[in-house]
Amino acid sequence: MPAQQGYDRAITVFSPDGRLYQVEYAIETVKRGSIALGIKTNDGIIFAADERARKLQIVEEPQKLFKIDQHIGVAAAGYIPDARNQVDDARFFSQSSNLVYDEVVDIETVVKHIADRCQQYTQYAGARPIGVALIIGGIDENGNSLFLTDPSGTYVPYNAVAIGANSDKVTEFLTKEYKPELTLEDAKILATASINMISDDVNGSEHIKISQIKSDTKKFEIVDKNQIIKLMQSATEKYPVMKK
Repeated sequence: MPAQQGYDRAITVFSPDGRLYQVEYAIETVKRGSIALGIKTNDGIIFAADERARKLQIVEEPQKLFKIDQHIGVAAAGYIPDARNQVDDARFFSQSSNLVYDEVVDIETVVKHIADRCQQYTQYAGARPIGVALIIGGIDENGNSLFLTDPSGTYVPYNAVAIGANSDKVTEFLTKEYKPELTLEDAKILATASINMISDDVNGSEHIKISQIKSDTKKFEIVDKNQIIKLMQSATEKYPVMKK
């Protein structure tokens, strides 16, 4: 019989070797999602995701990139309905903080709130863990910030981070190419190259979605398709295309 039998049926039970299998299964769900990434620069924050539309699907807005507040954005990988639920909760938390304290909420305060909610779903019976990881970034009085939350309730700050399928390869690429002095435009090109590197469709850019928060405006905005086409051309010229 498998060693985990009986211990992977309840979220509140540790296995003899100290593991919570349901949490590990949730993290595996994240790994099976399409790639998403975030990059922090002095000029702002970049979010990017690989989104492939089904045939005849009407695509009006990105499905994996979200705005929590004017100054906070999210990229998600995993079970996206869980991401929508977490984003809605974060939006309510952010707006409530604005009303109560009459000031813009800190990025890390929102991140900790989301991570705490994830952690709660690892210790109560009758509920499953959250099946999504979120890259949360934004700009506040503390500067530019980028964090990763996962189903365990952990949150960690990053300069650049990738989640989802083939994230190990993208992380290796980012580790090699990321530099703190990157401009926002450089970061968008790097993000485009990262997704293109593991994509089956190296000639198109329809599947690449990018959003940004500029340091000077502190406002979340979606990068339009025409600009992404130009970013793809620049990425192809600047970085060699490596197939997965």
